[in-house]
Amino acid sequence: MAPSGDLMGAAEDLADQFLRMTKRYLPHLAHLCLISTFLEDGIRMWFQWNEQRDYINMSWGSGIILATLFVLINMSGQLVGCILVLARKFVPYACFGLFGIIFMQTVAYSILWDLKFLMRNLALGGGLLLLLAESRSEGKSMFAGVPTVDDISPRQYMQLGGRLLLVLMFMTLLHFELSAFTIFQDIFGMALIILVAIGFKTKLAALTLVIWLFIINLVQNAFWNIPTYRPLHDFLKSCQTGLML
Repeated sequence: MAPSGDLMGAAEDLADQFLRMTKRYLPHLAHLCLISTFLEDGIRMWFQWNEQRDYINMSWGSGIILATLFVLINMSGQLVGCILVLARKFVPYACFGLFGIIFMQTVAYSILWDLKFLMRNLALGGGLLLLLAESRSEGKSMFAGVPTVDDISPRQYMQLGGRLLLVLMFMTLLHFELSAFTIFQDIFGMALIILVAIGFKTKLAALTLVIWLFIINLVQNAFWNIPTYRPLHDFLKSCQTGLML
């Protein structure tokens, strides 16, 4: 049997080879994944215009005009921000605009009192921090490590903060139940998440996490089984897109 070190080295070589083969496409795919939740939400605003407007009107008693203005800003802000990010035009301004959308939604939908939705929104902010860090002129690495005494650039701290916030999205997958599979799932998933967050063996850990989350997503976030009128439907749907990071 090959030593564990040899297996780890072989796995890292495969990860490096895969990243070299796909380096032309991964940055574009990464941008799409990081803003996919905003894109899905903006499109949903278009198709659920009346429902969203009526919800804001009933929740806040704002009147039809203000409720319509809220939905319009929410929808257009997300779609325009996503287009700018994907086109790599005015990315910092797009990110700050999307930060504003997160804040607006947190207040308007009373997300502060719903832990899962709050963690999801904080994780979205982490994705925006990664986009801001990547847009800086100091370098274009998607796999930077934890800041050290000799490497204290703002970009490094933004990447670290973004990764730590993204962990909150993964935390919604944890189920603290006393079953063998659930315990294995929690330990294995958290180990991968921590490795990505701290920047250790990042390439291998990130690729393994993508495969792992794809499988877990299909099992745990089956939003198609939930009626569209229930808030859980939108939450699971956002997790499906948000966890494609």
